[in-house]
Amino acid sequence: MRTSRLLAAGVAAALALSLTACASASTGEDSDTVGSNPADPAAFPVTVEHVYGETTITEKPERIATIAWANHEVPLALGVVPVGMAYASWGDDNDNGVLPWVEEKLDELGADTPVLFNNDDGLDYEAIADTQPDVILAAYSGLSEEEYDQLSKIAPVVAFPTVKWGTTVDEMIEMDAKALGLEEQGKALIEDLRADADAALEANSALKGKKVLFAYIDPADLSQIGYYTAIDTRPGFLHDNLGLPLPAIVEENAGSDEFYLSVSAEEADKFADVDVFVTYGDDALVATLQADPLLSKIPAIAEGRIVILPDATPIAASANPSPLSIPSVLSDYLALLAAPLAAN
Repeated sequence: MRTSRLLAAGVAAALALSLTACASASTGEDSDTVGSNPADPAAFPVTVEHVYGETTITEKPERIATIAWANHEVPLALGVVPVGMAYASWGDDNDNGVLPWVEEKLDELGADTPVLFNNDDGLDYEAIADTQPDVILAAYSGLSEEEYDQLSKIAPVVAFPTVKWGTTVDEMIEMDAKALGLEEQGKALIEDLRADADAALEANSALKGKKVLFAYIDPADLSQIGYYTAIDTRPGFLHDNLGLPLPAIVEENAGSDEFYLSVSAEEADKFADVDVFVTYGDDALVATLQADPLLSKIPAIAEGRIVILPDATPIAASANPSPLSIPSVLSDYLALLAAPLAAN
């Protein structure tokens, strides 16, 4: 999901070709039909500040392209169908490249699936250019400056605010919605999602006041404990939006620019205050962790307060809350996190 983005070979030639192409996006919708941008043309120009400077959108954009994780969910949540969006190569349930809550929204809007950009091996500049976008949304991404410069040759680009993969859900909505001329609608969406999140927490009140750690442990190498920092949306959303406290080790590294860090398993005592230990894998991993002489010293592991998110499934993908997943599956996701607390 957060793989490195390498520049594709032959970018310059491909970009030159794509910029002269006349192909249109295959969304099945024209700009004046389903999913068009309802923004007031008088709201433009608008300027969005980001890590690489600022981007000005001079006229109301109708053809919206998005890259990276979940940026497409902002226009969709606001009723705008992108002409192109990132292919979901992780967390999809039926291998069509679209997460279930995105499929639900497209069905609700009566819209066809937009062009899907498969960027696993680097940004597909030609495919992006072929959709002839008026703006490219990437407020939540790890976009490099070189990638930003290349994309800017296609259309104005909204990059992330300060830190790669460190954009909160609220920031993503604020920035992407502003670029669409839907700033006020974005604010209303944020309020609606906060209400959804509060209701989901109330339905799973056992989580209140609990410290949840998001980790990754390789079953083939138990010598390291990887964990996600506060700038990552997994712990960040629970802390910033739901008010859950951070485990001490995450709190200590709250100023880090990295979304993921690791420590030696010999420092397992640093996880002593964790109430729920969340990681990716299968059910066999629980026995593996509890049998390890170092990892079993972590109380949450020893006492079975472990949540295993089945890798590459929609429920695992929902651990990164997003504008469409929050109302769709957040309550189910929080129920999964709360389950080991009820059992102990």
